[in-house]
Amino acid sequence: MSSASRVGTGSVDLLGLDEATWRPHALHAADRTWVETNCYIDVWTELLPALGHPPEAALPFTVRQDFEGDHFTFFKYPLEDLQALFGLSVQELAIYDSVEAHTLEQLGRGHPVLIEVDSHWLPDAGPTYRKGHVKTTVAAVAIDPAARRFGYFHNTGFHTLQGADYDGLFQPPGAPGMFPYCEFVKRDGPGLTDEALTRASLGLLKHHLALRPKANPVAAWRAALPQHLEKLAARDMDYFHLYAFNLPRQLGANFEMLGSYVFWLAERGVPGLSDVMTACRRIAEGAKAVQFQLARMANRRKFDAARLELEPIEKDYAVVLSVLAGRFG
Repeated sequence: MSSASRVGTGSVDLLGLDEATWRPHALHAADRTWVETNCYIDVWTELLPALGHPPEAALPFTVRQDFEGDHFTFFKYPLEDLQALFGLSVQELAIYDSVEAHTLEQLGRGHPVLIEVDSHWLPDAGPTYRKGHVKTTVAAVAIDPAARRFGYFHNTGFHTLQGADYDGLFQPPGAPGMFPYCEFVKRDGPGLTDEALTRASLGLLKHHLALRPKANPVAAWRAALPQHLEKLAARDMDYFHLYAFNLPRQLGANFEMLGSYVFWLAERGVPGLSDVMTACRRIAEGAKAVQFQLARMANRRKFDAARLELEPIEKDYAVVLSVLAGRFG
């Protein structure tokens, strides 16, 4: 039987943010091809600037995305990169009491807490709010157990919830010992800035380029598509949405983020990157176009791999990686 219990007193507001005045980071601007990427990237993209750090500096790892046979790499900020650039030590949070109690304790120590939660209880979750059940990650920065109020980063912004949503979010796990995965963020130092940050970021780019895929992952996806389309033809639209999230969306969003990183480098005086920025933008837009093509096929139940425009994306991938490897690898 779980020993989790309701926290009775105390509240913490780590950053003093206001949902009404919070503005998303430029990486979540409404005019981007992929406004949302995945829950882990999105939450850090908002948390990092709230802690005083530019998230673009930590994006060199995007050169490593690969085709994994049934999905594109679910890209995430490497924790060691966050430590090297920003002095942030991300540790797994041992959960043995209520998540609420541990969150209150860590926020009281000045540590944001990343929690895997059910989006069913998140008012910002759109169509899944109070309807579906989808795992996602939030970054807790404020909690008031007495008022049953919670402040957190999720997707493209800062949000608050309270009342019944608070109770649902922090209810004890359904099975003894089945606690969610949580992390807490210790701020070990001020982090790098200015030229030191740019140099360190370029060093990480060189490191990640050495670990880039040995073969073109877009070509590998194109080769696997006939089998993928057979599965899509046999499954319902719910499966299609999962497929679209894990393949065209992860590919397109990853390279839009890489393009933003290259733009960040150009702003800091690194020359000769315009072709890379253009190719990254085309990959992002091309992946969105392929997603639309797949959606039309799924709706009509007529699938044809030859009609999917992947060859231009494959060529742009080769441009991006060859230029970056030649310059920094």
